[in-house]
Amino acid sequence: MSIEKEKMFTEALSNCSCCPRNCGVNRLKGKVSFCGIDATIPVAYTGLYGGEEPPISSVNGSGAIFFEGCNLHCVFCQNHQISQDFGRIPTKIHTVHSLALAMLKLQKEGAHNINFVSPSHVALQMADAIVLAKEEGLSIPIVYNSNGYDSVETLKKIAGLVDIYLPDIKYMDNTLGKRYSNVDDYATMIPKVIEEMYNQVGLLKTDKKGVATKGLLVRHLILPGLLENSKKCLKFLSEVSLELNVSLMSQYSPLHKACEFPEINRTLTKDEYDEMVEYAVSIGLENVFIQELQSKEEGLPDFNLKEPFQFDNH
Repeated sequence: MSIEKEKMFTEALSNCSCCPRNCGVNRLKGKVSFCGIDATIPVAYTGLYGGEEPPISSVNGSGAIFFEGCNLHCVFCQNHQISQDFGRIPTKIHTVHSLALAMLKLQKEGAHNINFVSPSHVALQMADAIVLAKEEGLSIPIVYNSNGYDSVETLKKIAGLVDIYLPDIKYMDNTLGKRYSNVDDYATMIPKVIEEMYNQVGLLKTDKKGVATKGLLVRHLILPGLLENSKKCLKFLSEVSLELNVSLMSQYSPLHKACEFPEINRTLTKDEYDEMVEYAVSIGLENVFIQELQSKEEGLPDFNLKEPFQFDNH
């Protein structure tokens, strides 16, 4: 593969508009902005991961690649060690070539897919690595596992490289996005993002073994006491398609800086979760993944450990 072709996407980082923040910094020259990441590709964890929804993890596990940094600063982030407090956890700095090799290694180990976790701020480097890996024999699906705060323009640039979109829908209220994730326009952007992803890949499809091959699966983490926001999120998703696969997540835990916000400084109650499940059914959503109500410790990662995931989330 030629150097010119290899840098087809990453050259745009000279005036970065990779995500909706449109920072405009020259990441190719080592400049950073909100996400804290230049044009390098810092990866905090690579391995087979069994904690995603069943069609994603299935039996062998998803080939997870957790990127460092993030374009949101959620006060309750369970991955805050690598998304916001980075520099304290050892990471591997990849090139496009070495990231492609890591993908091929996961495929050889039996991963059902390549699962890029928090890719919004490194989507262009990721795209170049996908192109290279496919030329070298990568054949399993690519999963784009994001917080939902993505650039529609970037998604259009990488169309055809991603098989499965796995975004969050966090808020349908910009006030909440500002308070809890340090973002002004999340609720404005997320409908456009979900619609673009849906237009690219459609509804989730699986093979005969129930393993996802293509399509959209949207996650929503219910925040305690904020059920009206959750209802707005689910209502929007129902308007995209009643057949849309939706993961209704109960695993909220008051981590990181959540203790500074008394209204969300607790876990979700069973009554709250049951109300949201009933609401999803009442508006006609047909394909909803349900979680058991979890303790706040279960399934939470510790990236100080060689194997940070001690439990499956599902």
